[in-house]
Amino acid sequence: MAILDKHKILETNATLLLICSFLVVTIGGIVQIAPLFWLENTIEDVEGVRPYTPLEMAGREIYIREGCYVCHSQMIRPMRDEVERYGHYSLAAESKYDHPFQWGSKRTGPDLARVGGRYSDDWHVDHLRDPQAVVPESVMPKYGFLENRMIEGEYMGDIMAANAVVGVPYTAEMIENAQSDFLAQADPDSDYDGLLERYGEEGVNVRNFDGQPGVSEADALIAYLQMLGTLVDFSAFTPDASR
Repeated sequence: MAILDKHKILETNATLLLICSFLVVTIGGIVQIAPLFWLENTIEDVEGVRPYTPLEMAGREIYIREGCYVCHSQMIRPMRDEVERYGHYSLAAESKYDHPFQWGSKRTGPDLARVGGRYSDDWHVDHLRDPQAVVPESVMPKYGFLENRMIEGEYMGDIMAANAVVGVPYTAEMIENAQSDFLAQADPDSDYDGLLERYGEEGVNVRNFDGQPGVSEADALIAYLQMLGTLVDFSAFTPDASR
């Protein structure tokens, strides 16, 4: 009863309750946040992870604009049913260049963290045009209009520069060549050597993604989807036990 009586003091004194609540939240926050300032790296570096190419970044912007993240998460939890269905569980390093990240809180459709390379470009084109023709039970709206919206990527340098401010390692050369790299990735007949030199030959898909002349929003979105989950070689991945 003595403890309850003392607790009653807090319940009947709004000012004292506010002060004590503030102290508890402050102490809890310090305990969680302060140690991060003494760690060299809070995210384990993983070989293969790189910043998005300009075309992939444009596709990601379209993905966010159209609200794809509302129905599709990009985080595979380390549980047996998820790993067996989607693949290796998601690593924090895979999202370290995402602002904002696309983990999601629900799934109306499947998780897309490992969708890259699972389907052909033609499949994605058909799926965007008429989702129900590919997956009859799908409730996804049609996005065929993306093929008719052409983009030149003239704004990609600004977007990449903004991401560089928050820590994405885009170099001045990457930002300067943003538009040319944007156009080159969607044209296999272009001079894309510079693109591969800047972003790596292994993880960059260079091709006409929607099969039509010019660069459309469908090209950009498919380029983004086709790289998701493809940058890390999970057959050779072993966590660093020293961290």
